[in-house]
Amino acid sequence: MKIDLYSDEEILKGCNNNSRLYQELLYRKFAKKMYGICLSYTGERNMAQDVLQESFIKVFKSIKDFKFDGSLEGWVRRIVVNTALDYLRQKSRLQKYITDKEDITKEVNEISAIENLQIQDIINQIAKLPDGARAVFNLYALEGYTHKEIAQKLEITEGTSKSQFSRARKLLMELLNQVSA
Repeated sequence: MKIDLYSDEEILKGCNNNSRLYQELLYRKFAKKMYGICLSYTGERNMAQDVLQESFIKVFKSIKDFKFDGSLEGWVRRIVVNTALDYLRQKSRLQKYITDKEDITKEVNEISAIENLQIQDIINQIAKLPDGARAVFNLYALEGYTHKEIAQKLEITEGTSKSQFSRARKLLMELLNQVSA
């Protein structure tokens, strides 16, 4: 089954008619990339698979609401990110790692050491970050949210978001330097 033979409009129309074929096409079109996003938030394969499954259930339930105001991939991605954050929040794992009292002032400037690493190496190291720091890092560095938006989304202060991002960067640099050494 060649996914490229079908336009987003055709896939959406089929999904709106509850066609299993078109639902499978939509899933195959985005599952691999969205799984990577899930894994970057959860850090665990099993949890990432659960989040991916829950995300696609939400996609199929709300597919009729998609209006082509943006890209289909962006819409699916937004659902996946929100589902991953909801999942972390429900498990109370996120709040365990986020504290308002962290004060990280030291900046790490060892970027040259990571230049030779592969993308998969970096993704693997991001997955090792504590949940709170990883969530803030992903939202800020990968998704492009501001610290104010992250604070609202995660129900934390803007200062905590900045602190968690700084913590994530520091930890990530240390992990990457260990890998590249």
